[in-house]
Amino acid sequence: MSSARPPVLDLSPALVAAAKESKAWPFEEARRIIARLETRGPKSPVLFETGYGPSGLPHIGTFGEVARTTMVRTAFRLLTEDKIETRLLSFSDDMDGLRKVPSNVPNQEMMAAHLGMPLTRVPDPFSNEYPSFGAANNARLRAFLDSFGFAYEFASATDYYASGRFDGALRRMLEVYDEVMAIILPTLGAERQATYSPFLPISKKTGRVLQVPMIDRDVAAGTITYVDPEDGETVTTTVTGGAVKCQWKADWAMRWYALGVDYEMSGKDLIDSVKLSTRICRALGAEPPECFTYEHFLDENGEKISKSKGNGLTIEQWLTYASPESLSLLMYTKPKTAKRLGFEVIPRHVDDYAGFIEAFPRQATEHQLGNPAWHIHSGHPPSVVSPISFAMLLNLVSVSDATDKAVLWAYVSRYLPEIEPAAREKLDALAGFAIRYYDDVLKAHKHYIRPEGALAEALAALDAALAALPEGSTADEIQAVVFDVGRAFFPDPAKKGPDGNPPGVSLDWFRGLYQALLGQDQGPRFGSFVAIYGIAETRERIARALAGTLAPG
Repeated sequence: MSSARPPVLDLSPALVAAAKESKAWPFEEARRIIARLETRGPKSPVLFETGYGPSGLPHIGTFGEVARTTMVRTAFRLLTEDKIETRLLSFSDDMDGLRKVPSNVPNQEMMAAHLGMPLTRVPDPFSNEYPSFGAANNARLRAFLDSFGFAYEFASATDYYASGRFDGALRRMLEVYDEVMAIILPTLGAERQATYSPFLPISKKTGRVLQVPMIDRDVAAGTITYVDPEDGETVTTTVTGGAVKCQWKADWAMRWYALGVDYEMSGKDLIDSVKLSTRICRALGAEPPECFTYEHFLDENGEKISKSKGNGLTIEQWLTYASPESLSLLMYTKPKTAKRLGFEVIPRHVDDYAGFIEAFPRQATEHQLGNPAWHIHSGHPPSVVSPISFAMLLNLVSVSDATDKAVLWAYVSRYLPEIEPAAREKLDALAGFAIRYYDDVLKAHKHYIRPEGALAEALAALDAALAALPEGSTADEIQAVVFDVGRAFFPDPAKKGPDGNPPGVSLDWFRGLYQALLGQDQGPRFGSFVAIYGIAETRERIARALAGTLAPG
């Protein structure tokens, strides 16, 4: 179940003072909301809203709005010393009519038969578990938000319209009908102008959402009149009680007005919608919220991910291979910069997240507030991470052909004979992610080379050097040997060695090492890898590489 109560914050004077100077983007956004209150007067609660259109399956961008808005909310709470109540409302536009059948849902013919129906009146195409398509998608979204622990309230447009929550705002929309039309019509083509109305009646005969022009309206009675497109009958209906819903841009503005929304973010494709809804909101008589525009996530082809297309990673896919915290890091980082969203970004975010957690306790207060970990965890980052990186585990899976975590633990236990329970739990979870990610994503792209020439000679020399190392050699001691061999066979006069003098080691050595032994162009710090995998095991792998049994053909 969702919780509306956010976690308790550390409100120490030093932290509050640092927050006032922080350049982290959530604090910059929070200061805009504070300036709004200073201009318009005090208000409590301050309402943060996120919107969701359940016409397709929830995707990562949907989650991102809640995650990012939560970060801004937390920053606002710290800056105001939590003296102003806040709410986060996740609003689902589930009364919208089904305009097209999403390509990534089953029962396409059944869905097509319900085109034009409100999403909460379209049957659930997945199962009989939920009363409607809208309800099923709402449940999927809420399940994830709940699993992450977001403090939010969920709102359904169907419930709000039917219960009368919007009745006052709808009557006000009727009063300023001409002003709204004057705002919207110039943005439409001639054909669309002829049919446009801010009100969309729900047909009493078919249940469909109708896009029809109004032929009359009665402000005092709170009614509109239109011609039914199916039988030509003139119909008069109230605008209240769920008999109509509003067109998108008018609906957004009406919601801001009715609920008193103070802050909302949206993607850059909605910039024009924000501008028009802002004007409509002011026509209704309210100041629109502070708005934040974020860039889109792109698929492997550079196209915007879409819930109807089903391109790009899903929430479920990301969580198959990584933690929710790594996904939150993706959301925190440079929200105004477009990012490709493919499987390849997962490992980096897993390890970057761990790096931020490790750095946090060592940082000064002002730097902690610029650390993504503070924002991801609403001011309470954990103190423990996996003692071995995700990248390292992926390489262990690769060389060991591990299909279960016990294989990885055999190597890890030798390298880390004593590991505290909390770190063990983190590492165990990461090991499971690594096995799945390697098997599903990396395995097919492995390509080993058969070492020849200088690379073969260098590997033979490395084998001999490793054989000479005493049992229990550290990662640094092993790395020194790897470097010495590389310096002998792949010198780079432009680089300096450990003694400060040239030559250093060419990247060709490490590239060849990874290609011959790991089947990839890049890899972990090799000394650390050998320390975990084992000197004897690494020597056996070198022998296989030199014999040509790793490379195909």
